[in-house]
Amino acid sequence: MYYRRKLILGILEEFGGKLNHTNFQKTLFLVTRRQVSKSFDFVPYRYGCFSFQANQDLLTLSKYNLVNSESDKKASNWVLNDDSSKFFSQLKKEDQSAIKVVKREIEGLSQKDLIRKTYLNYPFYATKSQIADEVLSSEEIAKVNKQKREFAESQFFTIGYEGISLETYLNKLIINDVRLLCDVRKNSLSMKYGFSKSQLKKSCESIGIEYVHLADLGIESDKRQKLETMSDYNKLFKEYEETTLKQNKESINRLFKLVQDQKRVAITCFEKEVTMCHRGRILNALLALPEWDIPHKNL
Repeated sequence: MYYRRKLILGILEEFGGKLNHTNFQKTLFLVTRRQVSKSFDFVPYRYGCFSFQANQDLLTLSKYNLVNSESDKKASNWVLNDDSSKFFSQLKKEDQSAIKVVKREIEGLSQKDLIRKTYLNYPFYATKSQIADEVLSSEEIAKVNKQKREFAESQFFTIGYEGISLETYLNKLIINDVRLLCDVRKNSLSMKYGFSKSQLKKSCESIGIEYVHLADLGIESDKRQKLETMSDYNKLFKEYEETTLKQNKESINRLFKLVQDQKRVAITCFEKEVTMCHRGRILNALLALPEWDIPHKNL
């Protein structure tokens, strides 16, 4: 079992086997703030800090009958199965300590007070909250608003998801005020959690970022096999420029129009380095347009 899932089960165990969905996310967040190497990353979300990965792990654990999601009149709760093995004792000593410290800090707090605590101490994660007005004063909300990233200037970005979590990826978009993400993969399936089309689209839209799939600008997956040297990549990208990009000028023009309309737009694919990805050649095609005068950056 992944260690991060043992951490989830250990937290539930230490908190009496039951936490409502919102409180669990806040508790896990506070525990990970005490980790040197964090088991989960978080994004600002509707009720504050939220980990898509942790939520998915809980759903997986429920399939294995280790936890259950149960609802009552007040809330939906994550409940540890009585037959589950004991996982708290399997955690690293420093993580056991972190859980115990967080438990002492928040024991007795209402859900509203727990949310308020995370908002005050970590205001960036309250920037997308739908309930900030209910738990913070106007002065406190002003501090949260200072954490928001909003830019009037147009800018174009490229971003790859290689080697980073979905949450880290989304935070890069948020802090650069990206308003539209254009997926330029031919086939938008991914073995990496969160980056298949339906998952990525849903995650982006849930934090106020539009998603568009521009499949015409992608490269067939079979052409990406056996790429071992920079020469191999350059040969592939040269062919891409001479075929796909020339044949899909309409898609380049559409992308340009999207940038003009939305002002802050990113194109995405897998590779971290833009020089190893065809999105760099898409950027070159945009830069070659006579009307293009928009600054660009690789995230």
